Amino acid sequence: MKAAVLTGINQPLEVADVGLTPLLYGQVLVKNIVTGICGAQLEEIKGNKGNAGFVPHLLGHEACGIVEDVGEGVRKVKPGNKVCLHWRKGSGIESDFPRYIYKGAEIRSGKVTTFSEYSIVSENRVTPVPYDTPNDLTALLGCALSTALGVISGPARVQYGESVLVIGVGGIGLNIVRYAVRAGAFPVVAVDVANKESLAFKMGAHFFINRKECEILKALQNMAGIDEVDVIISTVGDREAIEESVPLLSGIGRYVMVGMPLVGGPIVLNNASHFFDGEGKIFMATQSGGFNPTLDIPRYLQMSKNGLLSTDDFITDRIQLDDINNAIDKIRLGKSGRTMIDL
Repeated sequence: MKAAVLTGINQPLEVADVGLTPLLYGQVLVKNIVTGICGAQLEEIKGNKGNAGFVPHLLGHEACGIVEDVGEGVRKVKPGNKVCLHWRKGSGIESDFPRYIYKGAEIRSGKVTTFSEYSIVSENRVTPVPYDTPNDLTALLGCALSTALGVISGPARVQYGESVLVIGVGGIGLNIVRYAVRAGAFPVVAVDVANKESLAFKMGAHFFINRKECEILKALQNMAGIDEVDVIISTVGDREAIEESVPLLSGIGRYVMVGMPLVGGPIVLNNASHFFDGEGKIFMATQSGGFNPTLDIPRYLQMSKNGLLSTDDFITDRIQLDDINNAIDKIRLGKSGRTMIDL
């Protein structure tokens, strides 16, 4: 099968022929239909996910596919089922790491990877969906949509009328903007270092700030007439952005880090006594907003049926697997929302 392989840190992915191995206990073989490129994969390419010692390996963690075969012990899905592949653990068996054949040698890869025509995944990384569920929606429930919804309703606890600042408006950030607006927040301010203004406004943002052009505080004062924010959600691990934005929290503020800072790098919070202002502020990290695939995917599918969940406007690019490195370069330049790979 064709797959994109990370062969070295900070190296282009190699689109190569990769072989499958027999399924182990608790594993599922999926024929992938479509997958999305997440910022997490860009961090893996840089070796910032603790993966530097595990190359070569495969990438990707949100996809839609059809089950081809199941290993011993699997009861959650059967051949022919349409499934969402997700990086968060759901119900089912946590299998051993999948094995593939690359250049004649056996390599191990993550419990779920999706930049390939077929994937061997752990049973607890797949969730069945009705066959008529749109392919893009199914894939994006693996990360982009589910993370945004989980963060808004979970750790961020966005309330009607609260102000929200979203730092980093890629695939996840754009959805956080959309569902913060739908939760009744005002103003919802999108922040990026690239010209994402048009995309942010399509998702409902009330204001957009380019950090390269203006300090966040000055822009908030000039554009929105405010100098503090109730909820700040950072989808990027940029140290400077975090240090600049933390002092902007209101007295009931919640700061939620979705993106992981550089491993081993410092974050300096000057005058941290401001955390005791008002009712006391919260500074925290989250894993996908606590997204539970088994419980939450059925809820989100019902939201979609009711017209409350959409994939419109933030999918900006569709590519074939052979074009993956060009697509990654474009994402790095801040020129994409969510890029989907048709498999």
